[in-house]
Amino acid sequence: MSNRSLLRRMLRAARIESQFYEEVEAEPQSIAQAFVVVLLACLAGSLGSWLASRPPLVVATDLLEPLVLWLAGGVFTYMVGATFLRGPHTVTSYAEVLRTTGFAWSPGLLRFAVVIPYGPVGLGLTIAGDLWVLVAGIVALRQALDFTTLRAVGTFGVSWALLWLTFEGLLLGLTSLLW
Repeated sequence: MSNRSLLRRMLRAARIESQFYEEVEAEPQSIAQAFVVVLLACLAGSLGSWLASRPPLVVATDLLEPLVLWLAGGVFTYMVGATFLRGPHTVTSYAEVLRTTGFAWSPGLLRFAVVIPYGPVGLGLTIAGDLWVLVAGIVALRQALDFTTLRAVGTFGVSWALLWLTFEGLLLGLTSLLW
């Protein structure tokens, strides 16, 4: 396998290698592989939910969630990290944030574990995978935005709050239109 094979890169991302995220940040052509990683996380979650006979809305949510979080979360992360919480060495772009955080979804393949019939095991592995994605995402942000881990955690927190408020606002707007 070459150093740029998708599998090797996903393993390095899952091992949360800081140097790997630096490499991806500086490599514009890696956006295609980052996109594939996010799509694989989408498929893992939705296929696992479908095989576990979950309701169609849950399957659809599991299919779209990683992609929406990657794209929309990337917008807020870029805005917050490159402007409000910008560090003295922060020089970045939205594409750099997408490249690094896309690979951070590598542990998201554990979302498939929801299919394991022994309730707590499958759910536990799925939650572990989601937490692993979170930690990898914070390291990816730290590398993309060239600042400290604490600032990356803060950027994630503020970005998540903004994303949540945006989705809540959209949901409230849609429900008011329907009712």
